[in-house]
Amino acid sequence: MGIENFQYISFVQSDWIWLIVAAPLLGAVLNGLLTLASIGTRKTVAPAVYSTIACGGAILSFLASWFTFLHFKTLPEGSTLTQDLFNWIEAGSFHVRMNFELDALSITMIVFVTFVSSLIHLYSVGYMKDDPGLGRYFAYLNFFLFSMLVLVMAQNLLVLFLGWEGVGFCSYLLIGFWFEDEVKANAGKKAIIVNRIGDAGFMAGLLMVFALSGTLNFNEILAHKQAFNEWTATVVCLCFFFGAAGKSAQIPLYVWLPDAMAGPTPVSALIHAATMVTAGIYLVARLNFLYVLAPWATTVVAVVGALTALLAATLALAQNDIKKVLAYSTISQLGYMFLGVGVSAYSAGMFHLITHGFFKACLFLAAGSVIHALQGEQDIRKMGGLLKHIPLTSIGFLLGWLAISGVMPFCGGFFSKDEILWRALATPNPILAVLPEILYFTALFTAFLTAFYMTRLVVLVFFGDYRGDRNIYEHLHESPRIMTVPLLLLAVGSLVSGWLDVPRAIGGGQTLSRFLEPVFHLSTVEPTGVSEKMEPLFMLLSFLVAGLGLGSAWYVYGLKHTISQLLLKMIPGGKKAIEKEYYVDEIYEVTVVRWTKWFAHWVSERLVEGLFIGQLVALPVRAAAWTARLFQKAQVGFVRAYLAYVVAGAGLLIYLILH
Repeated sequence: MGIENFQYISFVQSDWIWLIVAAPLLGAVLNGLLTLASIGTRKTVAPAVYSTIACGGAILSFLASWFTFLHFKTLPEGSTLTQDLFNWIEAGSFHVRMNFELDALSITMIVFVTFVSSLIHLYSVGYMKDDPGLGRYFAYLNFFLFSMLVLVMAQNLLVLFLGWEGVGFCSYLLIGFWFEDEVKANAGKKAIIVNRIGDAGFMAGLLMVFALSGTLNFNEILAHKQAFNEWTATVVCLCFFFGAAGKSAQIPLYVWLPDAMAGPTPVSALIHAATMVTAGIYLVARLNFLYVLAPWATTVVAVVGALTALLAATLALAQNDIKKVLAYSTISQLGYMFLGVGVSAYSAGMFHLITHGFFKACLFLAAGSVIHALQGEQDIRKMGGLLKHIPLTSIGFLLGWLAISGVMPFCGGFFSKDEILWRALATPNPILAVLPEILYFTALFTAFLTAFYMTRLVVLVFFGDYRGDRNIYEHLHESPRIMTVPLLLLAVGSLVSGWLDVPRAIGGGQTLSRFLEPVFHLSTVEPTGVSEKMEPLFMLLSFLVAGLGLGSAWYVYGLKHTISQLLLKMIPGGKKAIEKEYYVDEIYEVTVVRWTKWFAHWVSERLVEGLFIGQLVALPVRAAAWTARLFQKAQVGFVRAYLAYVVAGAGLLIYLILH
């Protein structure tokens, strides 16, 4: 591209950044209006109209993001692009403008989000083609993308919170898209309620930031970071992390994500790969300059991330719903990302966010293709031998499996996960000296479990003999190209995305880390516990652990299937506990939900209805009754008494007139 073209891009992008968010918003509005018009007039809108508008909005947003990235690459290191739109809130000294600002972090996010989202939009054309709510679906999907872009492009915390709530609201609409089914409707409600709990922490952190620094603008907060001491920074960062734990499904607020599988499979791919759950990681990374002031908070982030990764990996071992296995896999991989940012390896956390986005979107879309081929069947115990019947889907899933398992050269997940593992061990912790070793071995064992449960899934779905309905088996066929092409493109992304940040220790240039360095240079803690020269050795160990997990699962489920049942029986109640997800929902029901319902009922029935509203409504009645009784006493039945009343009233009237 010549310098003239770059100058043109520079001119366009400086004034047209808003197009990145406007394109999907326009698609959402148009599809929403068409849907309402079709309901009002009872005229059917062609499905192609809905899909063209939605996909056009997503693709236009991606193209605008890509050209913005090309322009950004020509700017000096540390530059930003800003779009000043309008004054949003002005109240006394409190001013908030609707501004967008793009630095290396947000540029990376918008290119990644719009690319993956565009492919998921295209896939949805085939997957949802016969659904009567197609217009509503695409309107929600476009608005989901719009909200995520507002979140990552925001120049201040309040605009970010606007996008934050937008993705939460869209997740509710899309998870419960088939709301006629009570189970699916309840899953949508569960998602938004759990996220509201986390959002209380976000709002507390937002208010504290404004109280301490007097601003919500990221650049101004950075300029006033001396207003935060270690303890105020710790409280603020923990509040924000609580919000991030809700959005990104970490302990104790992870329970909504497995149930989110109730929505259409493309929605699951979008939530797990490009939107929603990545928001929490982005928030911590965006506020890196505050987290570096709060070692206790970063320690909590790292520990919760490692524990969540391990917990979710164990839960994935015995799940039988193909989407639920992938859901717990997402929770586990998000734990890795939080472990990365928790040890101040922000670039490594973001690197894994991107690689995970590719292979998890690939896996979910492949799972959707499997479900599509099996006419809605999701139980992996009723699958098997699908490799020869749906080869393109199988290839996509197998490449995603190798990437998430960390198998070279399928390094979509190898380099990013290994970088987090090494940094967890090499970065000293100021709170607890032995913590790096604990975090490392926890994450390493989780890597073994990841390879194990993903291999179990692959063996039971694609190899062996078919175990389901024979009528369905006889009609097995590959999905249409509109579904397989996006799937295979994401599979390619799963292969090559790992090369974005190859470690220096093996001759790589760490391209992504260098690109993000202007954002994180003040907050990155250099590893000192283990020499960088030792990293190749730890990479080899990580590779061997992944291979051990893969080989063990292949032996247990592929060659000696009866061993799997024996292993599960070795721990009394272990299989049932895992299948019941450690009874976490039941514990929440007894300890939180039941008492919350009781308290809400008491407040509603006794306090609000009984005391406040009941007494308020009864007050005029009582006043009228008291007045009636007062006048009743004046009715004595004697003419002389009534004459006295008339004379007294006339005398009072004359007195008032004369005075």
